[in-house]
Amino acid sequence: MSAVPGKRYLVGGAVRDRLLGLPVKERDWVVVGATPEAMVAAGFRPVGKDFPVFLDPDSGEEHALARTERKSGRGYRGFSFHTGPEVTLEEDLRRRDLTVNAIAEGEDGTLVDPYGGVRDLNARVLRHVSEAFVEDPVRVLRLARFHARFAPLGFHVAEDTQALLREIVACGEVDQLVPERVWQEMKKALACAAPSVFFTTLRGCGALARVLPELDALAGVPQRADYHPEVDSFVHTLMCVDVGARLGFGLPVRYAALVHDLGKARTPSDEWPSHRLHDVRGVPLVEAFSARLRVAAEFRDLAVIHTREHLLIHRALELRPKTLVELLERLQAFRAGERFEQVLQASLCDARGRLGFEDSEYPPAAYLREARAVAAALTARDVLAEEKLEGAAIAERLRERRAAALKRWRAARGAQPAH
Repeated sequence: MSAVPGKRYLVGGAVRDRLLGLPVKERDWVVVGATPEAMVAAGFRPVGKDFPVFLDPDSGEEHALARTERKSGRGYRGFSFHTGPEVTLEEDLRRRDLTVNAIAEGEDGTLVDPYGGVRDLNARVLRHVSEAFVEDPVRVLRLARFHARFAPLGFHVAEDTQALLREIVACGEVDQLVPERVWQEMKKALACAAPSVFFTTLRGCGALARVLPELDALAGVPQRADYHPEVDSFVHTLMCVDVGARLGFGLPVRYAALVHDLGKARTPSDEWPSHRLHDVRGVPLVEAFSARLRVAAEFRDLAVIHTREHLLIHRALELRPKTLVELLERLQAFRAGERFEQVLQASLCDARGRLGFEDSEYPPAAYLREARAVAAALTARDVLAEEKLEGAAIAERLRERRAAALKRWRAARGAQPAH
């Protein structure tokens, strides 16, 4: 560890998580009483663009000079920063978002907690540090994400902080958020144990309708109670994504579970609670939603496939052999990679994301895995070994042979042919 000019304190998540008894993944430091020149002279490497941040050449840990900030324009980029050896630790901590993130720890283990962060940790409260909270719209997203992360530990948002969230939305600051930043925070929220809390927190202050209107539009849209005892389409969507988190599925699967029913918001109200064609209506919505947020192709492609096919996947046991082969092809079951398994996981989230069905069995998944194994045993090489075909004719004959194999397989396992 290199010698630090001035005095340094561990800050932020490292202190918070240690006090909560959680694993500390990375450590960030604030340095008081130093200048950029002194940090460079001590061997630290500057990396900050907006304000002085330095990497320790030995540990690689970030060291930021204590700073203050002042609102100078609209949006989350509208800030000017001041650093200098005269900036105190308390001033630096005051610019932070939540009291639980505004606790510092000296190298001797002494806590510096001028804004009651330890008190709020013990009370399981997420509370803003100061009224300056309203100046940065990103804090709406960050608070919602922290709520999603810590809700399983019993955390709630302070009432006065909720009022500030509503103020940020009402004054239009939240409209300054760029889609990429929304996605960054949403992606982190999807990794939490209770991702649904991110979206309910945003909806509670009115931000969801501004930053993720496609999801907000699902609220209040009814579904058939015999299939969906929870009735509300938004509630179902959040239950689905929480299933993905509970089962430890990857983030692309959780994203697919989140957006698979966007089409239900486009169902004419005179057709409620039925949602015929919501899969067809949903595909362009998922594509547009993913494009606007600049979602990675890995997430987008899985979400589009699942949205388009999830109704047919649920009915897999009823499908004719030829239809089953065609479905497997569209699910990329015969390609290398995990896409096929991811689609099945997303469909399981959909099946279990219903009130009273949280731990239900899901026969279509095992059925489709078996069907793939049967069909994949036949390849284009088998076709060419017996027939002289070219181009599309090879694929069509392979499809026919696989369908025949599946018909035999169904008969052997006692399935009744679909009509």
